Amino acid sequence: MDWTSNLQGLAGGILIGISATWLMATLGRITGISGIAGTLVTTRPKVDSAWRAAFLVGLVTGPVVLVLAGGGLGNVVGQPNEVIGDPAGGVMLMLIAGLLVGVGTGLGSGCTSGHGVCGLSRLSPRSMAATVTFLLSAMATVYITRHVMGGGA
Repeated sequence: MDWTSNLQGLAGGILIGISATWLMATLGRITGISGIAGTLVTTRPKVDSAWRAAFLVGLVTGPVVLVLAGGGLGNVVGQPNEVIGDPAGGVMLMLIAGLLVGVGTGLGSGCTSGHGVCGLSRLSPRSMAATVTFLLSAMATVYITRHVMGGGA
């Protein structure tokens, strides 16, 4: 068992919990990435745009700081010289998948971070239903792409 990646996952989970708690305690806001990003991008600048921008900058720069500190991103493809690797279905499929995720967060009125992390911790029935839907959709997608279509790893 690779304890390093397990400890990194544990540390990441703890940091996500701390950041969600901090945002709720200081600003009274739920940490939903799609809502934070969507409001920043789709509405005119408001008073609360600064914390939204800082939050998104932190999401992007966090991994960069980790790599610069020598922590690495972990090897998620199984190849010694690769960190993430090429998309299994190609870049176009990844762009389409990203677009569908964005549409899904709009239809579901939130994303996995808002519903799965913050909503479940508040015992929100709506978030429980949304999270179960996310998970079942993900399992069905993996099954179809790997076993029906014959793609993926």
